[in-house]
Amino acid sequence: MRNIKLTVSYEGTDFHGFQVQPGLRTVQGELELALQKLTGEPVQVIGSGRTDAGVHAWGQIVNFHTASRIPTEKWAIALNVNLPQDLVVRAAEEVPESFHARFDAVGKIYRYQIDRGMFPDVFARRYAWHVPYLLDIEKMRKAAEYLVGELDFTSFCNAGTPLEDKVREIQQVTLVERGNLLSITVQGSGFLWNMVRIIAGTLTDVGKGRIDPERIPEMLQALDRTKAGVTAPAHGLTLIEVLYPRT
Repeated sequence: MRNIKLTVSYEGTDFHGFQVQPGLRTVQGELELALQKLTGEPVQVIGSGRTDAGVHAWGQIVNFHTASRIPTEKWAIALNVNLPQDLVVRAAEEVPESFHARFDAVGKIYRYQIDRGMFPDVFARRYAWHVPYLLDIEKMRKAAEYLVGELDFTSFCNAGTPLEDKVREIQQVTLVERGNLLSITVQGSGFLWNMVRIIAGTLTDVGKGRIDPERIPEMLQALDRTKAGVTAPAHGLTLIEVLYPRT
């Protein structure tokens, strides 16, 4: 058996998230259908993690095991012929049998985009949250500094998150302005359910003047979801890159 690693991109608008769900269109489901057509095998795709309905990805990583002898350099081309237009395989490589897209990942980079124009940018409507306010970017940057480090993010994840251990390490949070578009990029060791969206929503509340930057430590210490800001909409979020140890 061979172990094949894929780098995939998808426009999440018309997907019900990454993970297979009966009767619903998902990224994992479309990949497995295409792989079965190519190989004749019932192939299980392993993702680096789940993305929710409406969330996009530029560099999602998956792997699968197969007995097929399709040359490594042909996988991307062959799969893209069988995939819908909103899901593309950007790269393929054969990796050691032990490689696991989820368990071997050591970090991820997400980007959240906000459209600050008075009127929505029709060409950004699927990829950016329209927030027609004058945001105080320096206050948002100040607030973001408090989120860097190894911290308990209970207040910054969905209250229904099943995991007991909610400690995660955030290495950096950066804000970049390009015209009306504001990008919030977050790099961390791992992320909880809705964590980046709640970070983006909270920073936006700071930018609007609804939350003082110095309240962020208090929010973290509260371990209470109701103490942090709003959950930003899914469509502004993109998984940019999954990080693995260098070999």
